[in-house]
Amino acid sequence: MKNVAIPTAANDDTSRRRQALYDSMQPAGLTPLWEVLHSLVPQQPAVRTRPALWRWEEVRPFLDDAGRLITAEEAIRRVLILENPGWRGESRTTGTLYAGLQLILPGEVAPSHRHTQSALRFVVDGAGAYTAVNGERTVMHPGDFIITPHWTWHDHGNEGDQPVVWLDGLDIPMIAFFESGFAENDSARSQKVTSAEGTSLARFGANMLPLQPRSPFGATSPIFSYPYERSREAVAHLAAHAELDPSHGAALRYVNPLTGGWAIPTIATRLQLLPRGFATRGSRTTAGTVYSVVEGSANVTISPSTGPLSTPRTGAGNLASGNGGTRNDDGVIRYRVAPKDHFVVPPWARLEMSADSDCVLFSFSDAPLQEAAGILRTAEEDS
Repeated sequence: MKNVAIPTAANDDTSRRRQALYDSMQPAGLTPLWEVLHSLVPQQPAVRTRPALWRWEEVRPFLDDAGRLITAEEAIRRVLILENPGWRGESRTTGTLYAGLQLILPGEVAPSHRHTQSALRFVVDGAGAYTAVNGERTVMHPGDFIITPHWTWHDHGNEGDQPVVWLDGLDIPMIAFFESGFAENDSARSQKVTSAEGTSLARFGANMLPLQPRSPFGATSPIFSYPYERSREAVAHLAAHAELDPSHGAALRYVNPLTGGWAIPTIATRLQLLPRGFATRGSRTTAGTVYSVVEGSANVTISPSTGPLSTPRTGAGNLASGNGGTRNDDGVIRYRVAPKDHFVVPPWARLEMSADSDCVLFSFSDAPLQEAAGILRTAEEDS
């Protein structure tokens, strides 16, 4: 049977009648699914997050200027948000994660408060500042991973003689999605110290546990400071003496010693070392990921989420506007990253890295919630 064309007038009449139906639904709070189904349930992830790179040499002058113009106490938190170009104006680094670089100068205090959002601190530059969580302080050193569990009192101060910068990572967009955010300012500028520094690490971080272990922070790790010296030693030993993961090199995740789960229930954190000359195979994950380069340098290739997992397509390299790398005609982005640089890999984008020298990277993602919901997906090339 041949297809019979419907007269244009009939099409126009049907369209008008449908639109009249849709318009009449609006006051009743109804809308037709069939008009939006393709965007609500796409065949491939609809990713707004874009690859992005923040070079330390370009970011640091802005931090210095902010330090001269506003105090830490005035700002509450003097932070420059790493705002993704796909989420401009929404304070997001990925669709679900917030990241920013916080500066605290000698003699300053960022006043005590608490909030529903969980936070991580990863020290980028300088030493001698401290973070206090529920009465225990930890002095910050480059590469230290520090947790502020949700709804815990916390403040920061700098009793040293040099500026200190750290990466803040929070689940702010997740909490906003659930419309469940609360915050409270402390009556005191700084907390009273009630525990000796290192108490939580001694109690929970020596491959031993109290006889009757109880978590002081719920599902969050009872260790709130993971020193870089220990973590770096572990990945370096694995890089030298163990088989490397083809997609990640020598990689370890930070854990809650009471449960074996992620250190923060909403944010996955890990440290990895790519030995000099090592190149990862292509891999993908639906968990959008923020990276901080600690040591060394590497070449990073990020391919679009809609492309094949196989070797990225070639094309003419052009400057990729606003993200500090090169982009070919197929949308493949290439960065060369160095210490204290930060970059984002969007969900389901293909990632490849090759190390010019021993390269250590810290990263965090939204994998825990995706795992809990049973929707986390990963893909790796065959060896």
